[in-house]
This record gives sequence, structure tokens and C-alpha cells, in this order.
Amino acid sequence: MSELSYEHGITGLLVVDPYNDFISEGGKIWPRIKDVAEANNCVPHMEQILNAARQVKLPVFFAMHHRFREGDYENWKYIAPIQKLAWNRRTFEYGTWGGEFRAEFVPAKGEVVASEHWCSSGFANTDLDNQLKRRGIHRLIVIGLIAHTCIEATVRFAAELGYDVTVVKDAVADYSDEMMHAALEINMPNYASAIVTTEEILKALAAMETVAPAA
Repeated sequence: MSELSYEHGITGLLVVDPYNDFISEGGKIWPRIKDVAEANNCVPHMEQILNAARQVKLPVFFAMHHRFREGDYENWKYIAPIQKLAWNRRTFEYGTWGGEFRAEFVPAKGEVVASEHWCSSGFANTDLDNQLKRRGIHRLIVIGLIAHTCIEATVRFAAELGYDVTVVKDAVADYSDEMMHAALEINMPNYASAIVTTEEILKALAAMETVAPAA
């Protein structure tokens, strides 16, 4: 793979689902991803990348899963299995600690939180595509949770919409090594232009510091 490089004005960081329920001790889903997330230092890597993006003034976008509210899904004719699980577990419940951003990932002033996605793709039935295009962004660096669901679905949809996508493989996590392998080594290489390490992306972002962002 050629050396990574990104340009100001067309590149953005997309952070997917940094909720407490996913990535904090005490979160409803954390016990299921803890082994994988701790093995690859997912959360510290996510934080490093977010801070590096902010340092070079890269636009930051958040694609957040729908937060459970009382009455959700009750009148739906069809409910996907992943939505049934969210309903039963009250995952990311609105108004609770689990449904809040983990402290290190609270959006800063000027960063964009897209409307919440109901299933897996950060683009499906949300304003994410519009938010990106209005700002001229068509290259995405993607980090967050979960590799084989929301990350993969968002990356696939991004490719369909014409975005160039980089996935940071040790800044995502999953329920098992097998699921990580399927997402990162079998499925996503069909849609992501690059699947790289945190070390590689930090080096590429640091190189952006030498280039002033466009006014």
C-alpha cells in the first residue's frame, strides 16, 4: 500500500457510536466486546485519533445509534433482529448514562452529530450524507463500534454514495476475533480503500499539520 495522505477540505473523521453502553466499564454491551477492545487498545486508539484530528483541524462527524425510548418499535410491522435486541436490552437508553457519549468523545463546538440511525448504517435514514456534502467532505476516516454491524454497514453505504473510506482496524472492536476477521479481512476490503492501523493514521494526520487548512 502506498503511503497514506489526506487533504484538508475534503477529508473528515467519522466516529461511530462512542456511547458508554459500548465502551465504558458498566456499559450494557461492554462485557461482550471487552476482550477484543482491550486486546487491540480500541478505546485509547479512538481517543488518540480524535485528538489528532482536532489538532490538525480536521472536521469531525459523529454517527450515533438511535437511543432507546419508551414505545420504540411497538407499532412496527417488521423489526430486524438487531433492533429486537436493542428493544429487549433498552440499549443506549435516552436519559441514562449508557445512552450518553463517553466523556472523552463528547463532541466539541462545531463538530457535527448526525441524526441517529435506527439499525446499522450511519447513512440510512439520517442526514449524515447531507452534512458531509454540504461541507465538501468526500474522504472519510472511520473509527468506532461495532466492526461487523455499524462500521461495516456505514462503510458499505459510504462506498455506494461515492465516498473514499479508510477504516482504522485497531480503533474498532467486535464481540469476537472471528467477527473482527470477517469484517476487516473478508467484507470491508471490498468497500474501504484502505484498512490501516492507528500508527499509520496518526502519521498521516501529523503530516497534515505542515499544510494549512483552506480558509
